[in-house]
Amino acid sequence: MASTKPRLIVLTGATRGLGRALVGRFHELGHTVVGCGRTKPLVNELRAAFPAPHRFDAVDVSDDGQVAAWVGSWLADLGAPDLLMNNAAQINHNKPVWEVLPAEMDQLLQTNVMGVLNVIRHVVPAMIKRDAGVIVNLSSYWGRSTSPGVGPYCASKWAIEGLTRVLAQELTGQVAAVPVNPGIIDTEMLRTCFGASAGRYIGAEEWSHVAAPFLLELGRAHNGKPVTVPGQ
Repeated sequence: MASTKPRLIVLTGATRGLGRALVGRFHELGHTVVGCGRTKPLVNELRAAFPAPHRFDAVDVSDDGQVAAWVGSWLADLGAPDLLMNNAAQINHNKPVWEVLPAEMDQLLQTNVMGVLNVIRHVVPAMIKRDAGVIVNLSSYWGRSTSPGVGPYCASKWAIEGLTRVLAQELTGQVAAVPVNPGIIDTEMLRTCFGASAGRYIGAEEWSHVAAPFLLELGRAHNGKPVTVPGQ
């Protein structure tokens, strides 16, 4: 069982898919979520469904200035998170690597890699100062394997695996960094690749009932170790 001690959880990509499902589970387990997403109407929906002490803001994590302002707006009052979860990501339209346009690759890397680095840059120093907390960077099966048509996404998630393992080597004390493969989940994003066949996999809500307790149990013993959500 995951600890019932209330935690402060910072979650990017909170408005859709896995992130949105996790907000509900963390709330049910008695934890406070500070989340962000790019789409203002979806952020407003989260605010209405999960009022204070939860907090949700419209932030594009690929924009370092927006991330800095967002973190600055809550860090002094709430303190460093117990769990920082970098979940925000996007995927490319299926195509061979040689057909990927520079702008598409740049946009994907800015969100999937630079977005993670931006959040780390502004949040992790406070976690190090407090000497506590876990950084979860969501990877993928495609961060440890490959498939045709999703080269940019694979490249970004392989980058997350490497970035997270290096971060783990750089951390000292009780702070941990863990690359987590969530598994194959039926989400809007997966359907852009798999189409209707994505329905063969479990949905985000069902997944979150296993994933949320699992994520809350991660700690220093998992530092730098690639893990996968159970059942996936």
